[in-house]
Amino acid sequence: MRTWPALEVSRPDSPDRLDLLQATFLDYRIAAIDDTNQDGLQVYFNTPEERDRAAADLGQQYPDLALTPIDVPDEDWVARSQASLRAVRVGNIIIAPPWDIPHTGKLKLDAAADSGGTPLRRPVVIVIRPSMGFGTAHHATTRLCLASLQHVDVRGQSALDVGTGSGVLAIAASRLGATSTMGIDDDPDALHAAEENLLLNRAADVTFRVNDVRDMTPGTFDLVTANLTGALLVETSSRLRDLTAPGGQLILSGFMHEEEEAVVAAYSDCTVGTRSEEDGWVCVGLRHP
Repeated sequence: MRTWPALEVSRPDSPDRLDLLQATFLDYRIAAIDDTNQDGLQVYFNTPEERDRAAADLGQQYPDLALTPIDVPDEDWVARSQASLRAVRVGNIIIAPPWDIPHTGKLKLDAAADSGGTPLRRPVVIVIRPSMGFGTAHHATTRLCLASLQHVDVRGQSALDVGTGSGVLAIAASRLGATSTMGIDDDPDALHAAEENLLLNRAADVTFRVNDVRDMTPGTFDLVTANLTGALLVETSSRLRDLTAPGGQLILSGFMHEEEEAVVAAYSDCTVGTRSEEDGWVCVGLRHP
């Protein structure tokens, strides 16, 4: 039976430290985080080497936390842990697992949700199969990005989603009217999940590619979304700006309130148009000069 390399991590003593810890894990190739146990977290990795690297780094950053490497039998733990997930509504977009798809005919539009964005006749339902990754809209940064997208009129625009993960933001951009949409990620497993999700959303037209934004072939897009980490948004700021067409827009998230100043400063030539925050996580919409 296959096993998953994992770390058992004792729970931090405050919600803020828990958020910071979970954000730190996004710097590694993780498969999932199970935070349902009140005593601590179980963090699953794609390889034992990545788990051991994370354990060494985090042992120095969080010396007061207990970090225990373990190997967890597969036993379809992902499906079991995700089975209770239900559809999440963000404005006029509903992110639904295959077993909880709502009937849009019974849903009413939220007129304020798409102010300045793509006019809609009815709410948009996007089907995302929970898997070893993120992007089911159960995380604040995904919800923030989806809300920000609804304030952009993407009809006829080209869109790029960097670090696409489940593909949800790229699929959303396409469903909102983008005519050319691409999602990139440097994790082949994530791209496999994104491709499977695309098959569940026949109305969307997205091209997914395994690619690191730092190595991407030059090109420009009217809209760039990047739900990454604060450190990575700063590191790749020049590249992300280069990929955004003049007058185009960037939607950035994945960073916390205390990282906001550094992230926004890295895009100082851009104009901040929108800002939203949830549970300490921040999303900004920027206009490229």
